[in-house]
Amino acid sequence: MPKNKGKGGKNRKRGKNEADDEKRELVFKEDGQEYAQVLRMLGNGRCEAACIDGMKRLCHIRGKMHKKVWIAAGDIVLVGLRDYQDDKADVILKYMPDEARLLKAYGELPENTRLNEGIAGGLDEEEDGAGDDYIEFEDEDIDKI
Repeated sequence: MPKNKGKGGKNRKRGKNEADDEKRELVFKEDGQEYAQVLRMLGNGRCEAACIDGMKRLCHIRGKMHKKVWIAAGDIVLVGLRDYQDDKADVILKYMPDEARLLKAYGELPENTRLNEGIAGGLDEEEDGAGDDYIEFEDEDIDKI
């Protein structure tokens, strides 16, 4: 008979889905911080992000967010800049889609920032090219053959 009578397994350790989605206060950037849009996930708690100041930076996802807040390509995040490394930054906060829209409405994000896409700029190109594949034939050409 087994001696280890624990309180459950993997699902118990995961815990309940804590609903952090209820209205939280909108956080604006301070000095030493910048808004960024995630370009691609690199793994190992890192991502590549295009900051609003025009630089691409390698961003490290902080431990408090790691495996709790899921970040995907196209998300708007707040990054903390490093004094000693200008090409690297730390992800401090991920904005929810409605918060990102509010930031854009307040003028914090530039107008050309695309918010609701999986990969920045990737979805519109496919939609535009879909109409080119359709070829229209006239009935007269078919009868002549």
